Order: sequence, then structure tokens, then C-alpha cells
Amino acid sequence: MAVIVGVDVGGSGLRLQCTYAGGPGPGPGPAPGPVLSAPGVRVGAGGIDVAALARDARGLLEGAGVAAPDVVVWGMRGLLFLADRHEVLRLVRDALGAARTVVASDAVTNLVGAVGGLRPGAVVAAGTGAVAFGSDFAGHWNRVDGWGHVLGDWGSAARLGLEGLAAGLRHRDGLPGGSATLLTAGEERFGPVDGWPRLVMTSPDAPHLLASFAPVVTAASGGNGSGAGDAVASGLCANAGVALADSLLAAATGLPGPSLVATGGLVGAEPVDAALRARLAEQGRALSPALGGSLDGALLLARHLAEVGAVPEHPAYLLCG
Repeated sequence: MAVIVGVDVGGSGLRLQCTYAGGPGPGPGPAPGPVLSAPGVRVGAGGIDVAALARDARGLLEGAGVAAPDVVVWGMRGLLFLADRHEVLRLVRDALGAARTVVASDAVTNLVGAVGGLRPGAVVAAGTGAVAFGSDFAGHWNRVDGWGHVLGDWGSAARLGLEGLAAGLRHRDGLPGGSATLLTAGEERFGPVDGWPRLVMTSPDAPHLLASFAPVVTAASGGNGSGAGDAVASGLCANAGVALADSLLAAATGLPGPSLVATGGLVGAEPVDAALRARLAEQGRALSPALGGSLDGALLLARHLAEVGAVPEHPAYLLCG
């Protein structure tokens, strides 16, 4: 039986899991091993420090008694903009010593995990940021948004937090669309408004700080059973849900009978989820439940490669070596 390894690298940590593929007889084979973890993405002047991540993964494999796996699928956040994809492939291949190595964007592994395999589908991930990805793993590889909270990430927690603070400032300035509730809540969380511009424009963790205000906005909307709420906050939550639905539909363009999935903390907020589903219903579409996450997707890709002998390649999203 082939030893296969899935790796999911994000900002909050590196997760690795080993399992098997290609065993004799029916059934899934032995259960996967435990999920092992190490620190996540570190970004410097030269981009992501992939060499350090690969060393950490090598240490996890050695600790698990795995000397040379047959297949490694390395799913990584930031592959498109913060790293040289071919260099990532070389570093991971050299460090982990697998017979076959695949490097994939986390957009791909998230999709494969969400729909449970290499089948047509689209997923929108709404966490601190927001990005949608859809593919039939043939001719269509559709990425939508993921441009960061300044230029995009519509429907994300960071964007919703930003818009909540902006609504508070509009009330402070006597402009339409302002919210006294959000102004008060913003001052309670972040201090006087004079400090807000520095917070959102110069803080290295600005997206996470803004995202921390998103639950305040959803609570102020009256969602999640909190009763009648602030009309401005309600409108912001509805706009977030619509934005996520629009990104999801755009990512599904050209796909035959795709599954549509939404993941991430913000879709757990009732007013956002309700608006997302209503927008999809307008288009005659509906959400399917997520079957797994990015690490599950990496393992599914690894199993597919071990058992079929190939995975669909794409120069931006999925490289094999």
C-alpha cells in the first residue's frame, strides 16, 4: 500500500496527515493517522519562507516514522501571490523525499475537500478574507476575489468589520447611512475614533483586527436570535451574504451541474447565511453541505494520484513533480 501525505499550510498553522492508498480488496483501508501540526506561513521580504515550512513538515514525518512517502500533496495559502510555485515544488520535493509531489493552491484543496473529490463544484470561503474557486478539473479553473480587504474580499469578516466601523464614522459625521450603535461598539473595542485610521491602515494585523469586529456587526443586526437590531448593521450583513453568493455563482461559471458550497466562520452568522441562500435561490441554485476541509482535500488529491496515476495539472493552481 502506498503511503500518502496531505499537508495544509495556512496562516494559523501547518497541518499534516498520513494515510494509505491502493491496498488490496474493497474498503477504505487503514484509518488515517493523527493530524500533526507546526507553525504556519511566515512572510518576509522575499515572500513565504517555504524552506522553513518544508523543514517543519520533514520533522513531523520523521516523528511519525515516515522516511519516504509515496505521494505528498502540499496545499498552501499564498501560492498565487507570495511564492514562486516551481520553487515551492522543488523545496517540498527535496525536503520530504516523496516519489510523487503535488503543490496546490489552498483554493484547490479547499474545493476538493468541500465537494468530496475531483468533481465539478465551486466553494466560497468566508473567513478573515473571502475567495471563491470553482473547477471541473479540466477546462475551467475559476478564481473570484481574494484581493484583500482594501481591494476586495467582499463578504469577508474583515470587510464586514471595516464597513461596520465606517458606518460608525458616518454617524459621527452626521452623514446618511451611519449607525450610532456601531459607533459606540467601535469605541468600546478600539478606543477613540481618531485612532481608527492608523489601526486599519498601518497595523500589520489590520485584517484580523477588522475581522474581530464582524461578530459585533452581526450581533447588532439582530441576527442569531438577538432580537430586533440596528437597520444599518442588518443591511451590511445582507450585503455580505449577497456578495458571497455572487462570488460563488461567478466561480461556478461554465461548470456542468456543480455542487455549490460555502465555508468559513462568517457563513455561520444567520443574517449573512440567510442573504447568501436567498440570493442563490433567486438564481434557482442552492447550497450543498461541505464534506470536508483543505486537509481532507489534500489527502483526496494524494489518494487520487496514488490510485489513478495522475491529477489534472494547472500552471497556476496545481503542479506535479
